Amino acid sequence: MLEIFLKTLPFFLLIGTGWAAGRSGVFPAEATAWLTKFVFYFALSAMLFRFAATLDVASLFDPRFVAAYLAGSLAVWLIGFAVARARGETLAASAMEAHTAMTGNTGFLGVPMLVVLLGERAVGPVLMVLTIDMVVFSTLITLIVTAARQGRIGLGTVMPLARGIIANPMIVSMLAGLAWAGAHLPMPRPAEEFLALLGAAATPGALFAIGASLAGRGAERPGPAIWLSFAKLVLHPLAVGAAALLVFHVEPFAAGVMIAAASLPVAGNIYILAQYFGVAVQRVSTAILISTAAAIVTLPLVILLVH
Repeated sequence: MLEIFLKTLPFFLLIGTGWAAGRSGVFPAEATAWLTKFVFYFALSAMLFRFAATLDVASLFDPRFVAAYLAGSLAVWLIGFAVARARGETLAASAMEAHTAMTGNTGFLGVPMLVVLLGERAVGPVLMVLTIDMVVFSTLITLIVTAARQGRIGLGTVMPLARGIIANPMIVSMLAGLAWAGAHLPMPRPAEEFLALLGAAATPGALFAIGASLAGRGAERPGPAIWLSFAKLVLHPLAVGAAALLVFHVEPFAAGVMIAAASLPVAGNIYILAQYFGVAVQRVSTAILISTAAAIVTLPLVILLVH
């Protein structure tokens, strides 16, 4: 446990450094926004393309893996939704809480951290988790909130949503990398070195940006946020693990990566989504803060159990 904790500690120290820089005013909110854009559009996209371009496309898609992650995540989604409705929350707020309870920070934290900790074999499973979260569950929350507000889902909702998914640089970079791998194209040395150099900025940049973005968050409405953090850090990996190991019998290493990915703290982009819709903004923000802080302890424990 101590060895794994010491391996994960540098990642959280980078988050803490970003938090201290943002809290002290040395790194203002505007700088955080631009750093996040750099990581999102350039560094992380280069990393994802480079990873995807080296994968064996034929063996990447595993129906049992997809079914297990979908089943475990959907179970937690439904629990989060039911708890919110039992508290008297609106349909839109309940859906946002459900989304918060099972969407981890796979892009900015999971890809850099899990590949380093679990090895290159973890790339495929992590990318599968990231794709399912972005395509399936981001679509689900958008459709539910829109339907709750407008009373229906029309072409005017679906088309912008489809364009947003297609234009997402993480999805584009992964698809481009998979197409490159599927075509068995050689990677020229200058291109390989360029992608490695730019992609190397993704890990420190993303972690620093996560910390800096947390600096402006308060801990208001801690009750619902603590519950959502518990659901994300404990219930989600448990549900995914049960589905992967007991129901669908996913290959052990891939199942371990899936469980580790499910134990990541709440994704920061949910706050952007909550702000956009004006739904449950404060409790989502607080859940991101609490779950990220608690993950310093819970994530090494889950990785230990996975090993």
